[in-house]
Amino acid sequence: MDQCLPLLLLLLMARNGLCQKDEICSKSLINSCGDCIRSGRYCQWCQQLNFTKPGEQEAARCDTRAQLIERGCQEEEIISPENDIDIVKRDPLSSSFNQQEPVQLSPQKISLRLRPGLPVTFSVSFKRVQGYPVDLYYLMDLSYSMKDDLENVKELGKDLFAALKKITEHAQIGFGAFVDKTVLPYTNTNKEKLQKPCDENDQQCQAAFGYRHVLKMTSREDEFKTKVTEQFISGNLDSPEGSLDAMMQAAVCGENIGWRNSSTRLIVLTTDAGFHMAGDGKLAGILEPNDEACHMENNLYSKSSEMDYPSVGQLAMQLEKNNIQPIFAVTANVAAVYKQFSKMIPKSEVGVLSPDSKNVVDLIESAYNRLSSKVTVTHDNLPDNVRVIYTPKCDRAGPVRDSEGVCDDVRVGQEISFDVTVTADSCVEDKTFTIRPLGIKDTLTVTLSTNCECQCKVHNDSSDVQHCNSKGKVHCGICSCNEKFVGQFCECSIDDREERTKRASCQRQNGTECEGRGDCVCGRCKCHNTEGGKSYHGDFCECDDEHCEKFQNKLCGGNGRCNCGTCECNTGFEGSACQCTVSEEGCRTINNSVCYGRGTCKCNRCECKEGYQRPRCQTCLGCPDPCLTKLNCIECLGFDLGPFKKNCSVACSESVYHQMVDQFTFSSKECQQKDTESCWIKFKLDQLVGEDTYQAEILKQRDCPQPPSVIAIIGGSIAAVALIGILLLMLIKLLIYMKDMKEFKKFENEKKKSKWAEADNPLFQNATTTVTNPTFTGE
Repeated sequence: MDQCLPLLLLLLMARNGLCQKDEICSKSLINSCGDCIRSGRYCQWCQQLNFTKPGEQEAARCDTRAQLIERGCQEEEIISPENDIDIVKRDPLSSSFNQQEPVQLSPQKISLRLRPGLPVTFSVSFKRVQGYPVDLYYLMDLSYSMKDDLENVKELGKDLFAALKKITEHAQIGFGAFVDKTVLPYTNTNKEKLQKPCDENDQQCQAAFGYRHVLKMTSREDEFKTKVTEQFISGNLDSPEGSLDAMMQAAVCGENIGWRNSSTRLIVLTTDAGFHMAGDGKLAGILEPNDEACHMENNLYSKSSEMDYPSVGQLAMQLEKNNIQPIFAVTANVAAVYKQFSKMIPKSEVGVLSPDSKNVVDLIESAYNRLSSKVTVTHDNLPDNVRVIYTPKCDRAGPVRDSEGVCDDVRVGQEISFDVTVTADSCVEDKTFTIRPLGIKDTLTVTLSTNCECQCKVHNDSSDVQHCNSKGKVHCGICSCNEKFVGQFCECSIDDREERTKRASCQRQNGTECEGRGDCVCGRCKCHNTEGGKSYHGDFCECDDEHCEKFQNKLCGGNGRCNCGTCECNTGFEGSACQCTVSEEGCRTINNSVCYGRGTCKCNRCECKEGYQRPRCQTCLGCPDPCLTKLNCIECLGFDLGPFKKNCSVACSESVYHQMVDQFTFSSKECQQKDTESCWIKFKLDQLVGEDTYQAEILKQRDCPQPPSVIAIIGGSIAAVALIGILLLMLIKLLIYMKDMKEFKKFENEKKKSKWAEADNPLFQNATTTVTNPTFTGE
């Protein structure tokens, strides 16, 4: 029994609403019961007379049911419109195909009348019909690289029809071919090459073409074989082909192709190359965009050289619109490209061809089985402010989504269902949208309108007339005053002379009357409409609901409501424009904190405090160096010194957690600072979660310098004085020497410049010497 007590307590909590979502009525502009109903799914209106106090705004009548009852409103006086579902047409589901229009989706028509914001759920059933017709259009690439494949395809008719007969007795096959646009740079435009784009040795080669429709849908095997046998290979220049052109024409030219109204429509595209898409036509000077229309003349695409290729989006839309499911049978070299392409095409499959296309029948059969066993229910364009959510009810159900519902592995004859939840967030009137399974003709037409007005009881007795001072009538609990009378109880006349006092009550902080957005009526502001058709609101008309921040061009990102210039986000969203989902995943740090405690997580990003840097607020480039700011704490904690010595535990115990070490283990920057005893302290700081909390490692050994030597100082001073004296003497000697050298050079220069005059002395006679040989006789 004791083990059951926690469970019983939990059940009681749930019963009392502790486990339920709170009901909130977000009121903005409330002047009537209709305004209240449009404000939110939980807003209800009290029509009870005298519910509001004198002078209290009638908006007080609008609140949740619980709040209204708590304030004294009788339950029978509370107005709250409910949703209404009317199934207009519900034909039973068919079991097999009997040449009549089978019914595979039920119901077919439904009418909803909803209260804004209040969701309604209904069920849609689906059952695949046994023997449902199949139309298969074989669209083949006839460029030169597919030469071998064409020969094999000519022999595939028998096997292809046999495979389809396993599925249904009502099968048809058509055939088409494509290459590329017959203009440069896609195709050689030489006249001879246009007629025969293949090699010279190939005798059987047809002229270049874009897309050709060869065979209309037929159930005759011999006709298919004859038409395909008549086909020959062609050619072009570049590798990508014009397959998107061909698929677009096959989708939109229904009468030419021969698509039946009630059939599973398949296009089997076989190719060994990629595809051109919208924009590629500019290479050939083709600027006109594809118009998604049929242009077939003599079974040829006549606008091939005039219009650009279609975009992937255009093709996807036309395939979905015409209930066509493509199967891409491609070679291995381009399989990855077409698998990515298939993701953008609803209800499509990709299969890998063998080099000679011999496995194409098995490929088509397996692809068809995958397509037909997967049921996807979706909708076309929804009216504004309408949401749809699909909940599949089947053995292999996909996730609950707002775009589609998916059931896989659905067998023929198996009935499945989808719960469809529709919510209208604002008032709409007689809008329609369609729900249908992809690739199937059956549809469900939903007609939607909203219940935005109140059906209030009529008050005609005398007491009700007295309630409005005999100057008006009661409607939904409030007075609707006669002409020239206003006020909560029609107590004020427009001609009242106490105008100054009443106008003063319409001014906020002695400012503009009703903020310039309304008229002061009987001492209360009656607000004007905004440019968008809504109304200003508030006691002084100071608020409007159209000027909140936008995200992706949507007010409050489409994930909230604008109230008085501020976005009020729906549950699960945050941000100034409700642009973000509530999450702290992007703000989590390696120690599982949020922004290291130095910021707040908004929009899954850290909003750091001043100085700290994104993305996680780990570092602060502009903050004071903690090596300096924490020095006093390090000194007192580690060595019982410094200014905080007496109150170290009070000043530092909560900001620095320290340990004395012989060697550092932290990888942070090393701090080296002088303490009050001029010793060097070495320590490392690792910032913890928060702004001013650190883990410190302090080296036990301080580095204290030795005291100075007096003898060395005196000896050094004497030596310095002596050295300076010697240097001065040498300098004087040098100056004297330089002066002497200058004087000597001056003397030498003057000596060289002196000149002496030359003249003969009249008293001077040159000496004459005569020499004779005593032995000479003259003979």
